[in-house]
This record gives sequence, C-alpha cells and structure tokens, in this order.
Amino acid sequence: MNRQRIRLWDLPIRLFHWLLAFAVIAAIVSGQLGGKLIDLHGKIGIAIVGLIVFRLVWGFAGSTYARFAQFFPRPASIKAYLRGEWRGLGHNPLGALSVFSLLGLLSLQVATGLFANDDIAFVGPFYGLIDKALSNRLTGIHYLLSNGLIVLVVLHIGAVFFHGHVKKDDLVRPMLTGWKEGASGEPARGGGVLALIVALAIAGAAAYGASAAWLPEPPPPAPAETPNW
Repeated sequence: MNRQRIRLWDLPIRLFHWLLAFAVIAAIVSGQLGGKLIDLHGKIGIAIVGLIVFRLVWGFAGSTYARFAQFFPRPASIKAYLRGEWRGLGHNPLGALSVFSLLGLLSLQVATGLFANDDIAFVGPFYGLIDKALSNRLTGIHYLLSNGLIVLVVLHIGAVFFHGHVKKDDLVRPMLTGWKEGASGEPARGGGVLALIVALAIAGAAAYGASAAWLPEPPPPAPAETPNW
C-alpha cells in the first residue's frame, strides 16, 4: 500500500537540531560536574552561540517549515490545537512555544556565561569587561537558568514521547530523514546553498565574537577570601 509522504525538514535544520541537543546535554553534564570539565563547558557554550545564531538566520532564510513566520504561535492557533482542531505540518503551536522558549532561555544562558566566573580558575570570555561584583551576579543567574533549562529539556523529551506513543505521531523520524510519512500538504521549499553559506558565515562570526579571541587576555579571577578563625 502506497503511503504519501512529503519533504518536511531540510538537512541544515536536522543537523542543527541534533547538534544543539548534543551540545546542551554536554553543557549540562560538564557544568554539573565542573572541575576539569569547566573549560570544556565554556567551549561548548561558544559553540551553542554559533548554533543559536544559525537558527535565527535560518528562521528567515531556511526552507518552508523552518521559518519562524510559518510556525509562530498565535492565540488562535493555540486554541485550535487545544481543541483538537489544528491541522498543519511542522511544529504544532505548543511545539512552537517550546522552540521559542528554548531559544530564548539558551540565549540568556550563554549570554550570562560569557561574563561568569567560578572563583577558582575559570572566567568567561568577557569577564574582563565588567567588575567582579557584576560577574558574580551574572554567574548566579547562569546557575539559576540552568535549572530552568533542564526542566524545558525534560518537558521537550516528554512531549516527543507523548506524541509518539499516545498520539501515534512520530516526531523523531522526520527529524532524522527529513520526510513526513502519511502526510499531505506542500513540501518544504527554499533554504538553498547560498542561504546556507550566509547562515554559516554569520554563525561562525558570532561564535568567533563570543570567544573574545579579539580581546586582550582577561585577568584571572581574584582568589576567594578565607576568614581568619
């Protein structure tokens, strides 16, 4: 029996998805363990900057279902989805909320991490641009946001599991193959080679900027004061 299928996700968006998933998990693990892994944690953060910027550009230059305008969550579409009346391809309205929430939270997370310090040996690339007190406050926000990020990741995985096993809508396979089985609608168009080159160039420039390789070497963090007992 022939089943209709359409091209849903382009290759760049699929690579972005899995690279970001790997990077976020690696960042969470290395951040929680700390120690010698903290330098790796910082490098992963810079890679995430590049990935986020790539996704922002691809949200305008990518193929049909990768574009923000196609799946931006609106009150009417959210209500229709909750009533079971939404019909569409790509990210559903609640999935779209998850995408924008993750991108927003990750942006704040990496932004604060660029100025953070651990009071031992690690400082963010932009630590030298602010004073220690402000760096400490941003470090605290960075730690706090990491808890919210873990919650969002767990919810995201739970939603994928729910769709696959309860609603019988496999979200993983299309993100691996690019094709949506048993679906009807317009196939994804756009997001060609030129758009990809531009997106990669902007993402690379953002990662280089976040690395602060163009700045003088920041001073080491001041050692923590030990009380006199």
